[in-house]
Amino acid sequence: MSTPAPMPLDDLRQVGALLQAGELRGAHERLQAIVAKHPDCVEALRLLGGLRLGFGDAEGAEALLRRALALDPGWTPTLATLGELLLATGRDEEAEALLRRAATKLPQAALRLARHCNERQRPAEALALLAPRCAAGPVNAELAAQHIAALAALGRADEAADFYRRAAAAAPDSPVAAQALAIALAASGQHAEAERAASRALASGRASAAAHFTRARSLLALGEFARAESDLRDGLRLEPRHAEAHDHLARLVWMRSGDLAESTATLDAALHRFPGDETLLAAKAAILQGAGDARGAWACLAEPVARAQAAPSLLVRAGLSALEFDPAAALALAERALHRSPASTPARSLLAAALLGTGDAQRALGHCELLLADAPDDQYLIALQTTAWRLLGDPRHDAYCDYAQLVQPYRLQAPAGWSSLAGFLDDLRRSLQRLHDPLGHPLLFQSLRHGTETTEDLARHADPVIQALFQAFDAPIRDYMAFVGLGDDALRRRNHGRYRFNGSWSVRLRNAGFHTNHVHPRGWISSACYIDLPDSMAGSGSTDGCLAFGEPGILTAPPLHAQHVVRPEPGLLVLFPSYVWHGTVPFHSEQARLTVAFDAVPGERP
Repeated sequence: MSTPAPMPLDDLRQVGALLQAGELRGAHERLQAIVAKHPDCVEALRLLGGLRLGFGDAEGAEALLRRALALDPGWTPTLATLGELLLATGRDEEAEALLRRAATKLPQAALRLARHCNERQRPAEALALLAPRCAAGPVNAELAAQHIAALAALGRADEAADFYRRAAAAAPDSPVAAQALAIALAASGQHAEAERAASRALASGRASAAAHFTRARSLLALGEFARAESDLRDGLRLEPRHAEAHDHLARLVWMRSGDLAESTATLDAALHRFPGDETLLAAKAAILQGAGDARGAWACLAEPVARAQAAPSLLVRAGLSALEFDPAAALALAERALHRSPASTPARSLLAAALLGTGDAQRALGHCELLLADAPDDQYLIALQTTAWRLLGDPRHDAYCDYAQLVQPYRLQAPAGWSSLAGFLDDLRRSLQRLHDPLGHPLLFQSLRHGTETTEDLARHADPVIQALFQAFDAPIRDYMAFVGLGDDALRRRNHGRYRFNGSWSVRLRNAGFHTNHVHPRGWISSACYIDLPDSMAGSGSTDGCLAFGEPGILTAPPLHAQHVVRPEPGLLVLFPSYVWHGTVPFHSEQARLTVAFDAVPGERP
């Protein structure tokens, strides 16, 4: 191996200035000239490769980066940039090895690898990368966000809040430490304190889009929708390409107005300013589909995905919309995405669902098994697998979806302080009604139609009536775990006798309201608890308003129908595996149907 040539520092400083000014084409031309004159300049090759990648030329970028790596195998910026490229093209094994080498010296490489681990539901690995770096201080906003996400995924959100309380106390004037504390507090459901911490970060005089977004999320959970909307708009003025903020703003405006054009107006303005921005286009398509307009979502992406070099993530986003009305089109997009990114979990998951929709359950099953080898607890993947089994007549379906055994109803007991269940339900109804949006617009991206859903995690709500409800859930959950017992299937192998809540909410359905068929991907045990029902459901012989199990929420060939129905009653709690398809039959009444639901996941092992 030859010794790397010295870097032409003056030339590279000029490139740096061009990059800082956003003059990417000028920087590209300058780098080409430097590489022509100094073909062994590692950093020039790396920068040129990074720009080529940004321009969509992944193949050219990779060739340049591999040249740079061959010249200096230990140059961490090259390791990190090539690792990023390989992650983007689905070559995870090689990418992770490069990023681990770079992470020893480059915090950004550790951050990218940790984010990848979190996205792949490997939070323990992300935590191992980040914990020592975050403990070393001072607080870095991006590292902190991934550190908190890893702890929260491991059921240790309160530990994250305690850690960042200490960090904020040690640096009382640091807006970054205050913002990290706000993120940690929000992850542990302490939204009032999180809002105050985010406000401290913003009061520093160095307002950032991230701080506005952090505070907006807690304000949303607290039901302070007008303030949340104001924060999101302020953040988007600072960072108009913040796709997640656009997503949250669209959800808020939809709740207030029910008007899709108004909901996407700010996003449309950003797309006008940054035409062709694929991240923003994908965000708009997701919003359209979340509002029930899958064909509109497809139309939004049809032109960019027709390009030969369309990004795999964009192909998947378009495929998800096509999946609702044209599984064959979704299949073609999934195959293109998987060809470009062979290790892409979203692409393979889309492919499996599309194959079920086009009648090839055997191929779908093979892809499900590959996916479940890496993510055995992903409830959506288990649902795809059981659907394939059902289409194939495989007896494993009946074992995993034994509704008579695995769907269990429980009659709640009146909590201490109430003389009757009816009296408790009356008080609970009044508490829940105060939390529902009075304008009556549903949330985007939810299974319900013609109704509203609360935004705060009810298991952490301060209302003593709601707290009493979650205490009343304890005995049925423990009985359910004991009843289903131990085993090697997707439900029983995780059963070690402990649980924790992992999200909880209330739904109020109006006339003609229902839930589309769905599963809870990050759950384990899911639920429906009936608080108040229309009089028309009492003693009715029809299935109106009933909880139905077994009909997939995706198109299948041939179509599959519901196999099990539970009739609701006030005070009834129904527990079932999170992977089973379930939905609500529409009902017709001027009275609302009020429920509470939660997901439980295994708690820490004894």
